[in-house]
Amino acid sequence: MNEIFSLAGANLLSPIILSFALGVGAALARSDLAIPEAVAKGMSIYLLFAIGFKGGVAVSSHGVDATMILSLFAGLVLSFGLPLLAFSLLRIMTGMTNTDAAAVAAHYGSISIVTFVAGTSILEGRMIESEGYLVAVAAVMEAPAILSALWLVARGGGGKRMEPELLREIMLNGSIVLLVGAFVIGALTGEKGLAEISPFIVTPFKGVLCLFLLDMGLIAGRGLRNIRGVLGAGAIGFAILMPLLGSIIGLGAGLLVGLSLGGVVLLMVLSASASYIAVPAAMRVALPEANPAIYLTLSLGVTFPFNLTLGIPLYLAMAQVAMGV
Repeated sequence: MNEIFSLAGANLLSPIILSFALGVGAALARSDLAIPEAVAKGMSIYLLFAIGFKGGVAVSSHGVDATMILSLFAGLVLSFGLPLLAFSLLRIMTGMTNTDAAAVAAHYGSISIVTFVAGTSILEGRMIESEGYLVAVAAVMEAPAILSALWLVARGGGGKRMEPELLREIMLNGSIVLLVGAFVIGALTGEKGLAEISPFIVTPFKGVLCLFLLDMGLIAGRGLRNIRGVLGAGAIGFAILMPLLGSIIGLGAGLLVGLSLGGVVLLMVLSASASYIAVPAAMRVALPEANPAIYLTLSLGVTFPFNLTLGIPLYLAMAQVAMGV
């Protein structure tokens, strides 16, 4: 337990977490601090490209093997299955409508790529290696949860169908296309390609991530400021319980697949995270009647900071105990 709190304390004092905290504090204090939308979108594009490219390079160096294929399959199953658990918990713990519960559930089956990057940074700081192809697993886990949410609504009589146009829009979501595309480029060009653009995607990466998390903190703070009357104790409890349950399921999947310690931790992080980029965009199209104040506040305002501060250190400790290291 002391190890968890020690790691959490060190994590809290990192520039990444402090940047997020600055954003939250500024928003709660009603400061006029703001990141222009075009700049925020540019940073998002940069981070996705850098993450995907470096993951592709890692696969180029590592090669395709059975563990990689099993990891991709595990990510697919997790993304389809976790929303079903989330939906059941929401129906038990809250008074949400089927549509709102399904929309929230989709966020908890998909992933937060920034939480994934934060987990990677913590592992690097502790000299723990992980499989580079987990970036591909992250990409695989982006979309299936959205399809699960639409099925949940259709089953409940919401009348939503997975029409070809909607399916196409989900699969061609910009974040998915960029992440997968950059991954392919990295895999094709390998270490030589990385060396050519290293000053662009390696050196500035953490600085850009700090600014991006500052913007995320501003958004989360505004959501928390308006939380009164929208969410009850049950919903807040869900936003903390669900990542814990997701991490345990991810732990089991990682052990079954045969990932390294770092790989298991990152699969736990993916399973515990909640989307706040790809899924909200899809929900605005697929389930426009769902309340964005609910799913954005839970995923970005509660689960995201929980994972950044306490969750990731806890998942690492759990993996170490389970693997006896």
